[in-house]
Amino acid sequence: MGVISADVPDWSRETPRRFWDPGQKLLLAIRQYQYWRGRSGMVPAFFRKWPVLRHRFWTVVTGADIPLNCRIGGGLSIPHPNGIVIHPQARIGVNCLIFQQVTICSGVEIAGHVDIGAGAKINGNVRIGAHARIGFNAVVLSDVPSGATAVGVPARNLVRRASDFTASAGVAHEAEHPAGLPHSETVRTKSAAPVLVVNKPYGSEPTEIDPNTGFTKPSKPVA
Repeated sequence: MGVISADVPDWSRETPRRFWDPGQKLLLAIRQYQYWRGRSGMVPAFFRKWPVLRHRFWTVVTGADIPLNCRIGGGLSIPHPNGIVIHPQARIGVNCLIFQQVTICSGVEIAGHVDIGAGAKINGNVRIGAHARIGFNAVVLSDVPSGATAVGVPARNLVRRASDFTASAGVAHEAEHPAGLPHSETVRTKSAAPVLVVNKPYGSEPTEIDPNTGFTKPSKPVA
């Protein structure tokens, strides 16, 4: 699987694939309006009216509330736009994926390539890091680090995989680990701080790195 950028928009994700493609047509109306809004004169003023009408039509069809003046990066994917609500003061990065019934409130900042599951709610001055995942029906009230997965009500950061980041580019990727090679991940424990667990090859016991001493010791992550 190729790496999805958190910085460079992939506009093909917004291209309508058929005549009846409500989510993509809604985004197209927004993009066209914003294009003409940035230009002055009688001609741009005339052409702004048509995207407004199309936006109203597709808003009714989809049941979504995505305003014309929203601040959304390119490459947004909304395969099921029903019930999506995005506040105009929220910021959404490039190449994000948003499912149905998601609410994104004022003050929220979402970095690039963030996947948001159906029914999730993000409220307050919250920042979601690049390549993060928000679980279904999660209620996010605090920041989510880059590459983390947040689930629950209120949402908690469950896992941040070191394997999701390339050392050179500093971006997440989905490559699987080769069999028998060690890797590391951060798991949720009873304490507030996450614990880095080094998973050794199959058949060996995972070890925990003590953040205070830097030494390893046997560890069993708490479910």
